[in-house]
Formats: sequence, C-alpha cells, structure tokens
Amino acid sequence: MYVGLATVGIFIIWYTHGSFLGIDLSGDGHTLVTYSQLANWAQCSSWKNFTASPFTAGAREISFGNPCDYFQTGKVKAMTLSLSVLVAIEMFNSLNALSEDGSLLSMPPWVNPWLLLAMSVSFGLHFLILYVPFLAQIFGIVPLSFNEWLLVLVVALPVILIDEILKFVGRCTSRSQTPAARSKQKSE
Repeated sequence: MYVGLATVGIFIIWYTHGSFLGIDLSGDGHTLVTYSQLANWAQCSSWKNFTASPFTAGAREISFGNPCDYFQTGKVKAMTLSLSVLVAIEMFNSLNALSEDGSLLSMPPWVNPWLLLAMSVSFGLHFLILYVPFLAQIFGIVPLSFNEWLLVLVVALPVILIDEILKFVGRCTSRSQTPAARSKQKSE
C-alpha cells in the first residue's frame, strides 16, 4: 500500500508544492497548481488565465505551446520522480528482506555483501538511464536535481520504518503464542 501512496504522492507533491519538508523544489521553474487543478486537469482548456512556465530538467528546457500540455508533456519530471521512488523503495525493501522477522539493527545490510552489490548495480543502472541523454530519451524520463533526489529519499525511506514496525509487531505476536501454537503454525 505504501508503494502506491509514495509513487502517486511524489507526483502530486511536485505539481503542487514549491518546497516539501524544507526541500526547495522550485529550482527548475515549474508552475505550481492546486490539487483541484491537478485532479481536474482535463478541464484545463476552460480555466481562465491559466499559464504554464517552461521548466528545466538537466540541460533540457521543457516548454509548452498550449498551457494545458503541462499536464501531458510536462508530467515527464513528475513521472521520473515516481519511477525513482519506486526504484528506491524496492531497493530499501530488499534490505528488509534480509530477515523475515529480524530487525535491520540485529542483522545489518553488510551481512550480505551480494545484496549491497546488487543494490548498487540497480541504482547504477537507474542513474545511467537518467543521466545519459540518449537512454533518458528512450525511457521517456529526465535527469533529477540534487533536491529532487532528496525528495525521492524522503518519500522512499519510510518503507524501512514501516517494515521494522511490522517485524516488531510480528515478533511480539509470535512471543505471545504458546509453544504448541507456534509448532502447529510452523507445521502448516
């Protein structure tokens, strides 16, 4: 559930906030809209005096002949943020998979160097498609700024905390069961 909330949430944050938790998102010059405008973007042509400023993504400037194109062509940055959050969440989830019910504090990530290598390769490939213009064009994404990466981390990192809480609840629940109930549950 959190993955869906985070990937959609960062999309909404980019369109509707100039800053989020102290992270300045206005550096690219994109136009801010209200949530109502974003939710009803198909009615854009009926809005009086709506304009969309060009914004930058890496060395590329994204501009619009029709301001309503901001919600079609202009969503490339928001989609890139969503994809990056998805990649980061899945990498952080892999850390949580080190142990079914053990905390990351008791089983730290470096106990499995192969996992850390796989995560590095995955992030490396993601950076490659983001920052090599030819590949970014093929994948329909754009480079992210440092502040946008901070936003990605702020939105993605809570998945570790959520899984730690779920593991803690699971450990507490399994401790409260009788030994016979635990044996029965394991045999099933």
